[in-house]
Amino acid sequence: MHKVSVDTLVVEWGDDVKAVSEDEAMVLVNHQATGDVCTLMMCLQDKGTVVRQMMWLMDHIFKYTNFGIVSLIHGDFFIRQGKAHRDQQLVLLKEHLEKYYRSRNRKWIVLFPEGGFLRKRRETSQAFAKKNNLPFLKHVTLPRLGATQVILKTLVAPQENGTPAGRDTVIKESKSKGLQWVIDTTIAYPKGEPIDIQTWILGYRQPTVTHVHYRIFPVKDVPAEPEALTHWLYQRFIEKEDLLTHFYETGAFPPLQGQTKAISREMTLSNLWLVGIQSLAFLSGGMWYCIFQYFYHCLF
Repeated sequence: MHKVSVDTLVVEWGDDVKAVSEDEAMVLVNHQATGDVCTLMMCLQDKGTVVRQMMWLMDHIFKYTNFGIVSLIHGDFFIRQGKAHRDQQLVLLKEHLEKYYRSRNRKWIVLFPEGGFLRKRRETSQAFAKKNNLPFLKHVTLPRLGATQVILKTLVAPQENGTPAGRDTVIKESKSKGLQWVIDTTIAYPKGEPIDIQTWILGYRQPTVTHVHYRIFPVKDVPAEPEALTHWLYQRFIEKEDLLTHFYETGAFPPLQGQTKAISREMTLSNLWLVGIQSLAFLSGGMWYCIFQYFYHCLF
């Protein structure tokens, strides 16, 4: 039986991403709730300078939250969902990466390829899978190719060993080696009950332990052609489905290939840090309330 201490908030499994924390990487994450962002931010606090040097791709609705202005200043990209906006958003993403990723010395870029929360996309994804003879998934949805392809084309440097030759790369700084790794990240919540941001801030649920699994792939092993890349990306989420199925049945992730026993790492944060983060969240919420109240009285 796997046990964790009472002050542990996250248990990490799989590959140790600290080993690549100073390299450029793309992080692919399954998406269940708004709390996924909080979970990742907490996980990365002890991974060197990653938190300060990462870029997020998130739904445009987050632009209007209390941390939206901070994310805009930080250089994150807000993407609009839906067929009507898809092509335009991919062009804007490419331009954003060319303008900000290297100029701001970013190392990791985080995206949610499913394009929405599990509960919202599951039915549509399952219908698409049935129509196209693809696996039936319950714990994740089939990912979308667009943003992943744009990131790889824009940020992967041509290399002499034949790794992504011919891609439309933009590597302006000679010191940059370009994108080197893809980190496949799977978040699992006990009983499949995800945590949203409101729960993180207000704490009205019983304390729980979130589990995060990592697999690291060299970018040279990721195909460049759209059809092959789509298949590779689908395989990652089929593997996520297997990982989550195993987790929900046993309470633990399975061991990596070549291991006889799964190795987990407890991650703890100081109470002072947690109190500080919560205080900032309340202060930010209070600030927005005062701003809206001011404009309301001015207008009405």
